[in-house]
Amino acid sequence: MKKLISAHNVTVEFPVFENSHRSLKKVVLNVSTGGRIGQSVGHHPYVAALEDINFIFEEGSRIGLLGHNGSGKTTLLRVLSGIYAPVKGDLVVRGRIASLLDVSMGLDPDATGFENIYLRGILDGMKPARIRSKIEEIADFTELGEYLNLPVRTYSSGMMLRLAFAISTSVEADILIMDEWLSVGDESFSVKASQRLGELIGKTSILVVASHDQKLINRICNRKIQLEHGRIISDEAVIKELVN
Repeated sequence: MKKLISAHNVTVEFPVFENSHRSLKKVVLNVSTGGRIGQSVGHHPYVAALEDINFIFEEGSRIGLLGHNGSGKTTLLRVLSGIYAPVKGDLVVRGRIASLLDVSMGLDPDATGFENIYLRGILDGMKPARIRSKIEEIADFTELGEYLNLPVRTYSSGMMLRLAFAISTSVEADILIMDEWLSVGDESFSVKASQRLGELIGKTSILVVASHDQKLINRICNRKIQLEHGRIISDEAVIKELVN
C-alpha cells in the first residue's frame, strides 16, 4: 500500500472556558499571531487553530511548513502525529509515523539510560526483541558510556538530549514529522547527529518539517506550504537553484 497523508477540510479548535473579561481580552490581543476567535453553540469562545486545511502528501513528498509563531505549524504537526484530533474534516494517514516534535518526551528521570531505551522503544510501538537488537547501536551513538547505567535525573540537559535523540532517530518509519531541525550537543556530536538525521530523512517516504529557516526548507524540501492564522495561504513547489 502506498504511503499517504490526506487532509480534507481539517479544522482544530481550542475552547476558552475562562469567561473573565481579562482572560478573553488576552485572547483577543493574541489573535494577531494566532487563530481566529469564534463562539460555540454553548456561547463559549474558542480559538480556531486550523481551519479547512486541505492537502495530499504522497510518497516522495518533502514538505516544508512556513509561517509566523501561532500560524498553526506546530498544531498541524501534532494533528499529523495523532496528538490532536480534528473537530471537523477528515484526515487519512497510511504509513508508520515517527514524530520528532519533542524528543525528550517520555523519558523517566528515575530510570537508567538503558531502561529508558526500552521504555521509549515500547512507546514507539517497537517489540522487545527489536529494541534489544538496537540497544548497542543506540548506546554507541550517545557516547554516554557508563552513564547509561545511571538514572537519567543525574544527566545534564545535553546528555539527556543525546539519549533522547539517539532513541528517537533509531525508529524505522514511513513518515517523519519534525518541528525545526534538531541540533544536539557540542559541535562534533551535532555534526554526527545532523548526518544521522539526513540518513533518516532519506529513508522515509514522506517528510513534513516546520521551520522558520527558508534556506533549510529550500534545501531539503520539494514543496512548501505557508500558513497564516490557521489557514493555508500558499502551497507551491520548491524551485531548486541550478549550480553551474
